[in-house]
Amino acid sequence: MAAKSDGAAVSVEDDNTPRSLSEPGNPTARPRCTAAGGKPYTLLDCCWVLCALLVFFSDGATDLWLAADYYLRGDHWWFGLTLVFVVVPSAVVQVLSFRWFVYDYSDLSSGDGAASGSGSSAAAAAAGAAGAAGGSATLADSTLSTKDSDQRGGSAAALNANVTPVYTSSAPPATAARTVPPQRCCTVCMWVFQTVLHVLQLGQVWRYIHALYLGAQSRWHSNGPRRHFHWRLMFESADITMLRLLEAFLKSAPQLVLQLSIMIHGNTVLPLQGLSASASLVSLAWMIASYQKVLRDSRDDKLPMSYKAVIAQMLWHFFTIGARTVAFALFASVFQLYFGIFIVSHWCVMTFWIIQGETDFCMSKWEEIIYNMVVGIIYIFCWFNVKEGPSRFRMTVYYSVTLAENVALTAAWYTYRGPHTSDSYALVVVCLVACSFALGTFFMLVYYCWLHPDGPVLGSQWGGCVDEGVVGAGGVAGVIDACLTPSQGSQTDMVITSPPRTLPRTKDTGEPVPGERERDKERDKDSCLPVFQVRPSPSSSPALLHRTSSSSRAQEGPVIRIDLPRKRYPAWDAHFIDRRLRKTILLLETTSAVSPRIQYRSSMMGSKEVLEYETTV
Repeated sequence: MAAKSDGAAVSVEDDNTPRSLSEPGNPTARPRCTAAGGKPYTLLDCCWVLCALLVFFSDGATDLWLAADYYLRGDHWWFGLTLVFVVVPSAVVQVLSFRWFVYDYSDLSSGDGAASGSGSSAAAAAAGAAGAAGGSATLADSTLSTKDSDQRGGSAAALNANVTPVYTSSAPPATAARTVPPQRCCTVCMWVFQTVLHVLQLGQVWRYIHALYLGAQSRWHSNGPRRHFHWRLMFESADITMLRLLEAFLKSAPQLVLQLSIMIHGNTVLPLQGLSASASLVSLAWMIASYQKVLRDSRDDKLPMSYKAVIAQMLWHFFTIGARTVAFALFASVFQLYFGIFIVSHWCVMTFWIIQGETDFCMSKWEEIIYNMVVGIIYIFCWFNVKEGPSRFRMTVYYSVTLAENVALTAAWYTYRGPHTSDSYALVVVCLVACSFALGTFFMLVYYCWLHPDGPVLGSQWGGCVDEGVVGAGGVAGVIDACLTPSQGSQTDMVITSPPRTLPRTKDTGEPVPGERERDKERDKDSCLPVFQVRPSPSSSPALLHRTSSSSRAQEGPVIRIDLPRKRYPAWDAHFIDRRLRKTILLLETTSAVSPRIQYRSSMMGSKEVLEYETTV
């Protein structure tokens, strides 16, 4: 079955050929030492979600409380600005969240009824999911196909794929899980419930509660349902982090600058002002760190981020954003017009820099441009990695520019400040900006030198994960996966073909024969054995394929093949961004006794050889 998905042809089939994560063309995939259902949901994960809910409520409640206080004091101008920075960003995020719900739930209520316990019904359900993308799906004799799948970039190409899904579990097809379409009354109630929630600006709260429920279900259920709940948990977590990150930089960041400017302009600090500014700053730092953690957890080619690393990243962004916003507020309290010009100019330059870097985040060109514009807003306040590959140089450039801007803005305020500001007070504020930026830089170094998931970035040692196994039967040796450091992990054709030069050569105790030394040098030069050797995969040999297919049939399940090259970190995978692919995965997960695998087309495709990424959750 193939389907159109923004230029991606999606085929769902049963694949009995065992493939390794380290086969040629996929060296960046790393083994994840987790259960079949994914990383187990722990009490610490639950506490993290509860703390995220606390941060969400504290940020919104303090802003509304402060707006009401301004109104009671008669400061209608500050009341209006504070309320605008609360209501407008929240409404934008709620509209986006409700749009996602409409797409997911409308497809679920109309498409789940096609799923049943048989293999052909599973394929039909997947066809209904992918059919929402606009492709034409037909069902005849358990064989499905869709046509006219356009390639990304505007070039049209017709792609046909016919497949008959086959179950590989030992249980008969009739015993597979059955999904029942929701009743009409339940559907109406859900629509009313979600509409009321989003009108009350509580869409994210429901998503957080739903994530807690999915996490508990993935922990309590057995292996089969656990995989399904793990998929849904990862999708829900991705939605929450994207929505909250957008809201943080549309609401919390402007609110923080506004309240700091009011405090500096009035030369007084109200308790509610300090509370609101602190909550906004914590919300910004929290969401950046949480976004990075969920993004890493969603990708099997990246090691997960520990909570110690998340806290270090939070402190890094807390202090750097704090210094940045205080410098903004100081400058804006004296030069309101020039501050607006500076913000717009900085946003334009950063957006152009991001677009020039050719990011690969969204599924279409215009969505990519909008995403780059949003990231340009983030770059006004802090660093945010959006391009794969080593980021040390780009980060150094960004923080050098940021430091220069902070110094210039603070110096301009110090020079042209009002007469009511004393020298001692001004000196304390300048020291606050400098110390806050220094502390942020310190925690950034702590994160990269000691707590980075891939190991110390400044170190030169290899990653510490080597997986040796046996594939197939008859003593066929497996493959060796070497986990690379971040700077090396982005290379797609990294192969070590010579031993380290520091290894001493062994010598015989006897005297060397004349001329033997020269012959040894020539022999070593011509035939040097590799230290790490990737053995041929079983799929490259028909004999090995025949021998291994029967033994692997009981372990392999449906395969979702996506006719797109896999997006590289720090971008989300396509099946997290494209909701049609999500629905296909969830329907197959529900109807199949074995968890489906995902394969992406490699960007290094040859004419006769297809090198594909493979993901197993």
